[in-house]
Amino acid sequence: MQSQKGNLIIVSGFSGAGKGTLMKRLIDKYTNSYALSVSATSRKPRPGEEDGREYFFKTKEEFETMISNGELLEHANYVGNYYGTPKEYVFKKMEEGYDVILEIEIQGAMQVKKMYEDALLMFVSTPDAKTLKTRLTGRGTETEDVINSRLKRACEEAEGIEKYDYLIINDDLETAVDTIHAISQNERFRIRNNLKFINNMREELKEFKEEK
Repeated sequence: MQSQKGNLIIVSGFSGAGKGTLMKRLIDKYTNSYALSVSATSRKPRPGEEDGREYFFKTKEEFETMISNGELLEHANYVGNYYGTPKEYVFKKMEEGYDVILEIEIQGAMQVKKMYEDALLMFVSTPDAKTLKTRLTGRGTETEDVINSRLKRACEEAEGIEKYDYLIINDDLETAVDTIHAISQNERFRIRNNLKFINNMREELKEFKEEK
């Protein structure tokens, strides 16, 4: 791992655009560069799920305490259960040098951006709307009503794309993965991400000046 602090990368996108597949491939391909954020939830674990792997499982009371104490980057209530992103896990991984990925919806992304303005926002899309519908239909796991509701939701999400920093077109998987990696690596060269190095260089140069 690099000693430099990692980026916080927020990934959103249309249902059917392939966000999950992209993130899995990115982490598999660049194992030592990325960490996928683990969310907290108040729902009960499902068979085979482990605390700290799929989710950090909390009671409703524990989750509400986390909210009160400001321990979450973002949170929401979905179908009677809380879901959210713990700050501690995310910032710990970033300090270790990992670029931490949060795969969340637009509303959550905007919550995180308000709290952590250096977050890097990426929106994943298919090349066109026809491809999006084809991918949703091709899953073969959802009814026509569900597909239509997802397409309707995509229309709403499309109105918020300008709030993101980068658009990732997921046409070819490997190309999209390498594009995300290139963007995240370029961010490491931003001045704001190298202040420690800059300050150290200044102090070292002052020593030369004092020697004269």
